[in-house]
Amino acid sequence: MSTAGATSVVRALEDEGIELAFGIPGTHNIELYDALALSERTRAVLVTDEQSASFMADGAWRASGKMACVNVVPGAGLTHAMSGIAEAFMDGVPMLVLGCGIRRDSGRAFQLHDVDQTAIARPVTKAQLRPEAGEEIYRVVRDACRIARDACPGPVFVEIPANLYLLTHSGDLPYSPPPVERRAPSAEQLERAVALLNGKRPLIYAGLGASGVDLVPLAEMLDAPVATTFSGKGVFPEHHPLSLWCGFGASAPPFARRIAGDCDATLVIGARFGEVATGSYGVEPRRPMIHVDIAENVIGRNYPADLTIIADAAEFVPALTERIARRTPDPELRKKIAAGHVEVRKDWEDHASKDRVTPQRLLAACSARFGKQAAFSTDSGNGTFLAMEMLRLEGPRRFLAPVDYSCMGYSVPAALGAKLAEPQRPVIALAGDGAFLMTGMELLTASNEGIAAVIVVLRDGELAQIAQFQQTAMNRKTKSVLPPYDLRALCQGLGVECLALARDADIVETLSRAVEITERGEPVVIDAAIDYSQRTWFTKGVVKTNLLRLPLKDQLRFIGRAVARKFTRPSKGGA
Repeated sequence: MSTAGATSVVRALEDEGIELAFGIPGTHNIELYDALALSERTRAVLVTDEQSASFMADGAWRASGKMACVNVVPGAGLTHAMSGIAEAFMDGVPMLVLGCGIRRDSGRAFQLHDVDQTAIARPVTKAQLRPEAGEEIYRVVRDACRIARDACPGPVFVEIPANLYLLTHSGDLPYSPPPVERRAPSAEQLERAVALLNGKRPLIYAGLGASGVDLVPLAEMLDAPVATTFSGKGVFPEHHPLSLWCGFGASAPPFARRIAGDCDATLVIGARFGEVATGSYGVEPRRPMIHVDIAENVIGRNYPADLTIIADAAEFVPALTERIARRTPDPELRKKIAAGHVEVRKDWEDHASKDRVTPQRLLAACSARFGKQAAFSTDSGNGTFLAMEMLRLEGPRRFLAPVDYSCMGYSVPAALGAKLAEPQRPVIALAGDGAFLMTGMELLTASNEGIAAVIVVLRDGELAQIAQFQQTAMNRKTKSVLPPYDLRALCQGLGVECLALARDADIVETLSRAVEITERGEPVVIDAAIDYSQRTWFTKGVVKTNLLRLPLKDQLRFIGRAVARKFTRPSKGGA
């Protein structure tokens, strides 16, 4: 009995538990879309731009832990999706990038969309695979999914030549997945870790690699404060009395820096000391340092460790917890952490906006209204840092942010992918008004597919993070002020209701109205007149860290230029 290539692909997707396939059909993969139409387990979602397809697949995994698929046509489909693929690659997100290829059986040159897709995909994917015959399709797709999930996750590109979709084959080759190998620490490594931690109070620094691992027993046994990376936000419950901050260096508030500085060891679990998470490498981990990660190329790459352990956090954490001696809890440590958080919240309240929307009040109200299970997607820029500092999350998969590749335009499609993957969970996108202009057309996808996400557009009329950096370093803003646009009219044209939020007094009522709309199964946009006048700890810390890293003559040049401009001419928004 002959089998169609598209049927083999869909069967592989179903057997891998892939429920969502985002993309746009083209001439090369119409057979695939025809087969997807018959599937009861894999849903094809039409997007407006393939960049959004990869962001949606990214958001779906971050919110649910379930891998999704991106369907792209050759050439332009792949290059459009590359931003989201690169985001997934740098942030460790598994993704199946199911590409089409040109016909390999015609012998003709200069075919439509004919570029070297493998070469394009190689720098930002874990592997690039291509079946050479129809019988190989099922096995290759399943191998790709295994590679994407295995060890340090990431996207995998599969190119299926168009002729394999058009022609039938005799049947799928059998597939026997190899057993999953969980990397566990050795007994000797655990003994060394215990010895290094003996008599010390470490700072636990946890990243996305610790997601799904219960860190609470270990932190309480060690009586250790816990800081996380941005991607790891929520891997340790942030209302726990040992929860310190996202980060611990120059980009953290003073109380977090003091407490981290008082520690006399650092235990790093599933974190790689990336530039964003460390505020431009503005952290100084206390030694001795133990670095645990499943990816060998991460260990000791930016900061040397006294003990390196290549292991899965899910294997390491409970094994160490069993061996470590329980420390006597220090009530003073918990008091200092609690007082520090109170101090930070008071500072935010002291700078509450008089005539616009205060970020802290908006985010606190969102947390209260949507509950502990709500997931928040953010965009590259100020909104990410505000959410990182101001939200308090009780678990992982609630903070979906483009961190190491830092793509603008991430939040809206990521929220839609998250909501499709977790339809019962409230999902709120925090989109900068500049980032919204990149992917906001996906509101049409939300309206068409009935994706009931809340899209909060943070309107300040600027590319806020860059504008703040420019204003601080140069005392003027150059091409970071946005032209005005009518968000309500855009939403109306895309079939989505838009609610205006002009000031703090309207926050609760506006959110209640948004909930009513989403409960009807419809998306909703909130046009929030955000007040960004209070800069984040991250922004202030990064500026200081990078300034002090410059040679003295260049420090003086930066400072002198900003001061001179302050007194010689006004700051110009659109110069």
